[in-house]
Amino acid sequence: MEIGIDSFAAIFPDPVTGKLPSATDRMADLLEEVEIADRVGLDVFGIGEHHRAEFLDSAPAIILAAAAARTRQIRLTSAVTVLSAADPVRVFQEFATLDLISKGRAEIVVGRGSFVEAFPLFGLDTRAYDELFAEKLDLFLKLGETTNITWGGRYRPALRGEGVFPRPHQPRLPLWVGVGGTPASFARAGTLGLPLMVAIIGGSFERFRPLVDLYREAGLRAGHPPEKLKVGVHAMGFVGETDAEARDSFFPGWAHLTGTIGRERGWPAPTRHQFDDMASPEGAFLIGDPTTVAAKMLKLNESLGGVSRITFQMSTAALDTAAMKRSIELLGTDVAPLVREAP
Repeated sequence: MEIGIDSFAAIFPDPVTGKLPSATDRMADLLEEVEIADRVGLDVFGIGEHHRAEFLDSAPAIILAAAAARTRQIRLTSAVTVLSAADPVRVFQEFATLDLISKGRAEIVVGRGSFVEAFPLFGLDTRAYDELFAEKLDLFLKLGETTNITWGGRYRPALRGEGVFPRPHQPRLPLWVGVGGTPASFARAGTLGLPLMVAIIGGSFERFRPLVDLYREAGLRAGHPPEKLKVGVHAMGFVGETDAEARDSFFPGWAHLTGTIGRERGWPAPTRHQFDDMASPEGAFLIGDPTTVAAKMLKLNESLGGVSRITFQMSTAALDTAAMKRSIELLGTDVAPLVREAP
């Protein structure tokens, strides 16, 4: 099982003073987090894509390129690229360039996105939310197959044999499809034979098993071998010296972000009781000391019939950057060996 980190480059005001930290300092901290993850032997680091004041990740390929120059082994990916609101040709060029800089460590996770700010920002209609993604995914996949491409669609001007450069270092850029809870998205990824990255940010792991089964069944029906149908999970996670320390470090940032987004969407205010329930053995938060977190990861793996990758969304703990850096260290030095050595 591969183990890694996903970050949204969250930037939150100080809970006491209300003052927002320097974006420059927060970006420096983020790049240090990637360096730590590389040093302690984690497998992958992902940067999300958002176009909101709470996050600094509107240009993930640039952040990943900076990280590539500072690291040696860790794979670098998006988490996720909102392909529906982007030009697939430009995205391909950016990640092919990242692959050259990193000498073959680039990956990409594409999805429709759980926020819609990118659509009006780039002049797109949210009513075409799914159609845009399906068409642009088709183009992106074809870009990986050939340098000079002939392609036509509804939402982007046609290509008539133009060359798309540069080409990546790897024979083909690894691509995952990021999904939430929509059955059609799971089935589409399976039919295409693409690895699946499931965002599980609430509820329980078990409730996603029917959707993962749907993905695998769709893939097998389409003729893809089982080993090609990889499943990854992106989950809220944090490691501390004790369970209590981990929860106390993660909760303030989680409550701030969840409360901010919740007010926009009409959700009730988050509570500590709700958070502790999600961090309990039955909840979907991978939060606790190394033994607790490792046991929960193994349970996740069993619940979903085997997973190839688990990535921790830690950036809501950005209120305490020292604790977050220590959490990354513990994930690599203490948690990963327990998981990798389990029978």
